Amino acid sequence: MIVIVPLTADHAADVLRIYQHGIDEGNSTFESATPTWEAFDASKLPDHRFAALDDATGAVLGYIVASATSKRPCYAGVIENSVYVDRAARGLGVGSSLLKTFIESTEAAGVWTINAGIFPENTASLALHSRHGFRTLGTQERVAKTVAGVWRDVVLMERRSSVVF
Repeated sequence: MIVIVPLTADHAADVLRIYQHGIDEGNSTFESATPTWEAFDASKLPDHRFAALDDATGAVLGYIVASATSKRPCYAGVIENSVYVDRAARGLGVGSSLLKTFIESTEAAGVWTINAGIFPENTASLALHSRHGFRTLGTQERVAKTVAGVWRDVVLMERRSSVVF
């Protein structure tokens, strides 16, 4: 059984391990190295952070965090999500449980738009976001290069709250 809990520094080692797997697979982030927990923590908003745990073992199965889209006050209700699921836990509903909890948390806080930037090759993430009410806005073609010099596209998705409006 999957239990969703607030993500804390106690989960740091597992969060960074799962993040590194995303880096290694090449379809989750432009980053090429796992940051320290302090750098990771500082780059994410303090609210709307959740970890999915295996109820029986307490193992971290995945996590979801938010980043600010802009520092301008007019964009206070617009954030970007990042959701990562451990390789061994994929296909078990972990991502869906995390995203559902995240959406409930953000709507309760008055967030009106959640953005996601996803590599087009990451079909599982595109499908997950679509199932939770995200729509595709378009694709930024050749928007940035990887460290290896490969240009990558990013699909832009958004979910507009029906509760906040």
